[in-house]
Amino acid sequence: MTVIAMLSVAPVIEGSMSSEVAKAVAALDDFDVSYETNPMGTVIEADDIDELLAAVGAAHKAVDGDRVSTFLKVDDKRTSDQRAADKVSAVEDHLGRPAKRDAE
Repeated sequence: MTVIAMLSVAPVIEGSMSSEVAKAVAALDDFDVSYETNPMGTVIEADDIDELLAAVGAAHKAVDGDRVSTFLKVDDKRTSDQRAADKVSAVEDHLGRPAKRDAE
């Protein structure tokens, strides 16, 4: 089984929050998860929900601030093992091309 999640953790502050976001991403390294950060959040994959939620909790706690906002969306397919890359590949198969475009 693979649990896939989209995580966004950020302090509620003015200005750049990249240094605090980096702390949240670094906290994931202490867990048995794989992840990829993008401009809108971090996609995390784990073998089970307990490991994923422990990693998410650590990421949330790693961010300093009087107020921290965390968004978590979980896809827990319990009857099949599908990686995040498989989901992207399925969409690309239907598109007939990579699911990426650079604006001109």
